[in-house]
Amino acid sequence: MTDEAPSWRPSATRETLARRAALFADVRRFMAERGVMEVDTGVIGRAPPAERGLDALSVAGAGWLAPSPEHALKRLLAAGSGAIYQLGHVFRAGESGRWHNPEFCMLEWYRPGARMADVVEETAALLAAVAGTSVVERVRYRDVFREHVGLDPLAAGPAALARAADERGVAPPGAPADSRVFWLDLLMSVVVQPRLGRNGPVCVSGFPADDAVLVEIEPADARISRRFEIYWQGVELANGAQELTDPERARAAMARENEAREAAGAAPVPTDTALLAAMDHGLPASAGVALGVDRLLALMLGHDGIGAVLPFAWARR
Repeated sequence: MTDEAPSWRPSATRETLARRAALFADVRRFMAERGVMEVDTGVIGRAPPAERGLDALSVAGAGWLAPSPEHALKRLLAAGSGAIYQLGHVFRAGESGRWHNPEFCMLEWYRPGARMADVVEETAALLAAVAGTSVVERVRYRDVFREHVGLDPLAAGPAALARAADERGVAPPGAPADSRVFWLDLLMSVVVQPRLGRNGPVCVSGFPADDAVLVEIEPADARISRRFEIYWQGVELANGAQELTDPERARAAMARENEAREAAGAAPVPTDTALLAAMDHGLPASAGVALGVDRLLALMLGHDGIGAVLPFAWARR
C-alpha cells in the first residue's frame, strides 16, 4: 500500500496479515510445547507501573490501559499459576515513530524457578523457531558502552555522560543535567543501540542498576541489575530479567520512581497495592521476558518500521 491510498485502506498487505497470523500461531505452538500456559489478564488496571520512562494512558473513570501485563502476571505467579505467558496489546503514552506506536502487540512470559540465563536461552530458541534466526552474540552492557561512548557506565557521573551526549550532538535542550538514568538511556538508545545486532540478534546483559524497579541486583556488584535486552538490526526486540521477589525493596523502588517522575515534572502514579500484596504473600523466584511482536515481524520481513505489519498503522486509525 502507498501513502497516497485512501486512509480507510489497511497498512499491511493481505500476505503480511497472513504472516502475522502465522507468527501468532507459531508463538503459541512454541509456548504450548514447552508447557507455558496462555493467560489473558485484560488491558485495564487500577495502577500502572511506576517506572519513570514508561507513561501509561489513563481511562476516565476506569483506571489505566496496561503498558505491560507484568503486574497482573506476577499476581498469577504468586497464586501458583506456574509458567505463563500473555500475547496481546499494550498501550503507552508518547510512543510514536517508525518502531513505536501508542498501541502494540507484546509477548510476555514468566517461568517460576528459572534463572535469567534460562530465559535468555529460551528467547534464543523462540527466535530460532519462529524467525529462523537466533542470538549470535552475548555481550556486557559495560563493554559495548565503553566501546561506543568511551566511558565506563558504572562509574561515569551525569556531567560526564551529558558531555558525551553534547559532543555527539544528541543532548536535547532542557535535559535533566543531574540524572544518570536519563543520560545512560539516551546514550544507549541513540549511540550504542543502532550499532547492535547487525549480523543477527545480540544479547546485552549487566545493565546499570540505577533504574532497576522489579529486578534483582547482582549480589557481587550492587551497581548492576540482573537484566538483559536483545537487539536485532539496531532495534530493541526484547528485554528480560531475574525478577525481584522482595516486597520491601519493591515498595522502596516504586517510591523512588515516583519521586523521580515528580522531579522530572511528571505526575506520580498510584502504587499497585495488589501487586505488593501478592509479593507479601510470596512471589516465587522467577525470570521473565517481554518481546515486541510487531517489531519481530517487521524485522523478519525486512521492513524499516512496524507500520507495514500492522493492519492499520497509527496514521490510519
